[in-house]
Amino acid sequence: MFTITMAIFIPFLAAIFVPFIYKWKPRAIGWFVLIFPLLLFIGLARLIPAVAKGDTISHTFQWIPSADIHFTTYLDGLSLIFGLLITGVGSLVILYSIYYLSSRESLGHFYVYLLLFMGAMLGVVFSDNMMVLYVFWELTSISSFLLIAFWYHRKQSRYGAQKSMLITVSGGIAMLAGFIMLYAMTGSFSIRENIAAVSQITDHVLFIPAMILVLLGAFTKSAQFPFHIWLPDAMEAPTPVSAYLHSATMVKAGIYLVARFTGVFGGDAVWFYVVSSVGIFTLFWGSFNAVRQTDLKALLAYSTISQLGLVMSLFGLGSAALYEGYSGSSVVYAQATFAALFHLLNHSTFKGALFMVVGIVDLNVGTRDVRRLGGLMAFMPVTFTIALIGSFSMAGLPPFNGFLSKEMFFESMIAVRQLEFFSIGSWGTLFPVLAWIGSVFTFVYSMIIVFQTFFGPHQPERLDRKAHEAPAGMLVAPSILGLLVVAIFFFPNVVNDYLLRPAMAAVYPSLSGIGEAMPKIEAWHGPNIALWMTVGVIVVGILLYVSFKYWRSMYKVEPLRWSLDSVYNGSLTMLEKGSTLLTNRYMTGYLRHYLIYIFGFFLLAVAGTMTLVGGVSFDFSNDSPIEANEYILVSVMMITGILMIFISSRVTVILLNGVLGYSIALFFVIFRAPDLALTQIVIETVTTALFLLCFYFLPEMKKEKPARSSKVVNGIIAISAGVIVTVLGLAVQGNKMFDSIASYFENAYELTGGKNIVNTILGDFRAFDTMLEVVVLFIAGLGVYTLVKLKPRKEERDLED
Repeated sequence: MFTITMAIFIPFLAAIFVPFIYKWKPRAIGWFVLIFPLLLFIGLARLIPAVAKGDTISHTFQWIPSADIHFTTYLDGLSLIFGLLITGVGSLVILYSIYYLSSRESLGHFYVYLLLFMGAMLGVVFSDNMMVLYVFWELTSISSFLLIAFWYHRKQSRYGAQKSMLITVSGGIAMLAGFIMLYAMTGSFSIRENIAAVSQITDHVLFIPAMILVLLGAFTKSAQFPFHIWLPDAMEAPTPVSAYLHSATMVKAGIYLVARFTGVFGGDAVWFYVVSSVGIFTLFWGSFNAVRQTDLKALLAYSTISQLGLVMSLFGLGSAALYEGYSGSSVVYAQATFAALFHLLNHSTFKGALFMVVGIVDLNVGTRDVRRLGGLMAFMPVTFTIALIGSFSMAGLPPFNGFLSKEMFFESMIAVRQLEFFSIGSWGTLFPVLAWIGSVFTFVYSMIIVFQTFFGPHQPERLDRKAHEAPAGMLVAPSILGLLVVAIFFFPNVVNDYLLRPAMAAVYPSLSGIGEAMPKIEAWHGPNIALWMTVGVIVVGILLYVSFKYWRSMYKVEPLRWSLDSVYNGSLTMLEKGSTLLTNRYMTGYLRHYLIYIFGFFLLAVAGTMTLVGGVSFDFSNDSPIEANEYILVSVMMITGILMIFISSRVTVILLNGVLGYSIALFFVIFRAPDLALTQIVIETVTTALFLLCFYFLPEMKKEKPARSSKVVNGIIAISAGVIVTVLGLAVQGNKMFDSIASYFENAYELTGGKNIVNTILGDFRAFDTMLEVVVLFIAGLGVYTLVKLKPRKEERDLED
């Protein structure tokens, strides 16, 4: 039986078998991988009727109950849309990659990374527990890093991967802090339980900080201004990666987070203003910068930033629906969220098709530079048709699905002017103005894609390869997406009834019946303001496109030529220089200096803490009397330790060190711990013998003559460390703040079946910690083995500096 938990783990399990299949049948690896997202898409599609009726599917696996971390999967209308996009577009991308990538590429690695990313994305959208969601969230960053850096021999690929990793992981850490704050307020990591408890936390002091931190995670992932700078550099990835990650999946993860947490933070003025303002400015800034690009892939990157800003702004405006509860005005504002969900779906279709088209052009003629392209329509008619459909849909022209959602976008922007709360006032006019300006630039760069690539004079002398149509297999995936663009325009209410309305109910769980209140999607509403805005976009867009060569020089004018990339690069350079300077100051190569740092920090931390909390107090009333033999052993250890300082013979020092170890073993015997005594004797014997063996072959050690000041510092630190440890031990012994844990081990034999208490502690009561220690050792051993066995292959390409 198909379950949502299975859907998450199937890509991970498939990734395990990819290396073996690739070694056996390297040419068939793509077809093998294609099976899994296709089956997942079919499985999720079969759940559409049930979810459309309002059903939800949930399953909980008790993972770490003591920390309230459970592996809970939850399927509703919102997660279903994203699940279908992840698996559906994923299937088409894998089909496209079979024909796009050369058999000389490391396809085994590529498909492993792609499946890891797919599983992580499914984990993000199907997880109800915030901690589990965070794990998958960061796994998407790691797997996307590997995909972007797939052509790692290229300097720009490594740079783009590092940039995306630093920005998105930093946002993920901020999001984690926000989740912890939500847990502190509600006592639960469940998203549904947090939504149910929203009325109890809106006035909490942590509510706004948690909101901002969660939004940082969303904005960095979805490339919102000013965190958008990673996306253009991520275009160094192979085109199938760009078509998947940067049109339908990874960049939509932040959108999903905002939609999912609208039920928690929506209705608050801060959420409304931050999400809508950042989104609408990102729309404008992305479209404005897309026009100046000469690389088609860079143009699509900025267009993606712009379109993500459009969707984000709609979710921000739609959050106003939660301010007054279910009412006529709330339905009006909720239509912005409705438009956001619709455009989210539409964008995945036309942008995925356009990325594939650009990949075909690049592969067949050897360049993506629009200054070298032109006249390709005669050589690539099918590719041109798909590009026309995708570009005109992105521009918001009929008869394509982008026209429908763009009209709904304009209507939502117009409606914000009527907002009577959040003190929006005249500021509400900025939203439709920026929306219209951004749409004009969207129209211009959409025309650039079509007319500068496929029309105009053909320039074969400026192309690396002779222009020709792509093979039929490579055209299947973009053709399917192009057909969907047209089909959704003519049958939008199929999508509305089965996907959008259930998703609306998931975004607004507190507004019962909000999905049914959404209107039918129609291409013609009569002559209204939104239609005239579209007409204005077309007229002004045509004028700007025709006169582009006359005004493009404005991008060279200050401050339009400024870039946040220079801020990012400058910050990294400063951090590298600062860390290098600091490291050179304290990494002297002398062990004694490192010991001074360690013990100095220890003294400050422990002594400072004990002083601040008043932890220095002693109670010897319950201590056992000290026997004579214990006094003798302590005296022997003290004399031995002092003698080691003054002895110059290395062999004598090693033997005296052994005396200390054997004295500790005698203490274990006195305290009736024979197993620890035996362990100590064995370890001390082996280490003493190894020390003697090593020093036998080492040259004679020259006696150092450190300065008197060094001796004084060393003596102060040594005595202080000894005193602090002694005081700490006595204070702990005399002050019991917590109950003894001995009760956990009273029934150790019945609970574990082991008679040795040490073994039961390591193997059962601390099994999780022991397992992690074993994993760390395994990873370290694997790394050492890899370094030993790693040999550069002759055919391996050199890395770019």
